[in-house]
Amino acid sequence: MEVLPYDGQKKYRISVFGLKRELPVINVAPGIWIASNAELVLGDVEFIKRAGEELSERIRTFNPDVILTPEAKSMAIAYEVSNGLGHKRFVVARKGVKAYMKGHVCEEVKSITTKETQRLILESQSAKHLKKKRVCLLDDVVSTGGTMEAMERLVLRAGGSVACRTAVWKEGPWYKNELICLFTLPIFLSREKFCQFGEAART
Repeated sequence: MEVLPYDGQKKYRISVFGLKRELPVINVAPGIWIASNAELVLGDVEFIKRAGEELSERIRTFNPDVILTPEAKSMAIAYEVSNGLGHKRFVVARKGVKAYMKGHVCEEVKSITTKETQRLILESQSAKHLKKKRVCLLDDVVSTGGTMEAMERLVLRAGGSVACRTAVWKEGPWYKNELICLFTLPIFLSREKFCQFGEAART
């Protein structure tokens, strides 16, 4: 199910690759909760390796030259995918300007998991690495698609092209573009919002 009513759940149980895990359910906006995957993608070595292997196999047919991923949760999986594809490096869109950057391009993004508008930064040397390349956009979760769209704008500004879009999870019903993903995660809504969502879906 893409959308579920929130009834006070503290954990959401998943079973993937034969691995059983519990994800904490956290409030991200009034009346909206998500199952947070942070503990998996930031430190669960067994899960990261399996997800990276599976994604690299699905991406291979699109023949990308390089992976672009946002800082920071999806970086470990981007490493595994790049390794599986035989790539020598991957590119990270940073979330802040660093002193060592001699130049950069920037795109704004609003994510469902952050309260403020963020920026994705592509340092000039990284931008050069994307020029005339077929780029795979990779994130851990895609929900509204704001981060994917910002990364795509960065690729186009750098002179590259988008080969494919991929994520471990698709979350909720909002993202409609073509996406290679392994699993889905639900969005939990308050009873009021859940009823409103059902009414909107029927009209």
